[in-house]
Amino acid sequence: MTDITDAYFSNLIGRLETLKQALAEPMAQAASVILDTARGDKRVYVFGTGHSHMLAEEVHYRAGGLAFTVPVLVGSAMLHEGAVISSVYERTQGLVRPMLERYGMQPGDVIIIASNSGVNAAPIEAADYAHEIGAKVIAITSIAYSSAIANGRRRLAEVADIVLDNGLPPGDAVVDLEGTGLRVGPVSTAVGVTVINAIFAEVASELSKSGDAPVYLSANMPGAAEINQKLVKKYRPRNPHL
Repeated sequence: MTDITDAYFSNLIGRLETLKQALAEPMAQAASVILDTARGDKRVYVFGTGHSHMLAEEVHYRAGGLAFTVPVLVGSAMLHEGAVISSVYERTQGLVRPMLERYGMQPGDVIIIASNSGVNAAPIEAADYAHEIGAKVIAITSIAYSSAIANGRRRLAEVADIVLDNGLPPGDAVVDLEGTGLRVGPVSTAVGVTVINAIFAEVASELSKSGDAPVYLSANMPGAAEINQKLVKKYRPRNPHL
């Protein structure tokens, strides 16, 4: 293992160990809110632009994942239809509402909004829209990053009901390239998917105590086809991506 590889692994592992303690309380709060949502037959939406959208894909139709999750996936806000224009999109006011309206969000639902920088227009407007509907907002964001660059702008951490501070530095990358002034090794995705999967695992554990945990199986596991088919039939009416 090279020094750079070791530095990246060590940094990421250290951050996850720290966050396991630092986020214990807000993660428990998030799990409690999501548990109530699940028991009320509501939905948990996951939204992010740019690379943050990967958290929405992470929880969608995933082996070991919960079937009541709904990814908010719009090509222009992601990367595959044009990375540069997606960066413009996430900073443009007024584009998120029509995007979210197609998903039929309802009172009692939850939306998890991932935004490392926490200041762009899209995640802020998504939070505002959710609150108008009567949904709860959980944010995964870097308070240090948004505080450093806000310059008077509203921050996602200020408008969310529950804030999961990923503790990352401004710029995301964590490994210095000596003598260049450059940093490599972004960690927001790895941290984000760890946090969101840990919360959903906790929720699934609680739901399983009453025998009602809607968890997908890997397609290659025994009985998966029947179990997954039943879950898709139940949850497809409010998930346009199933």
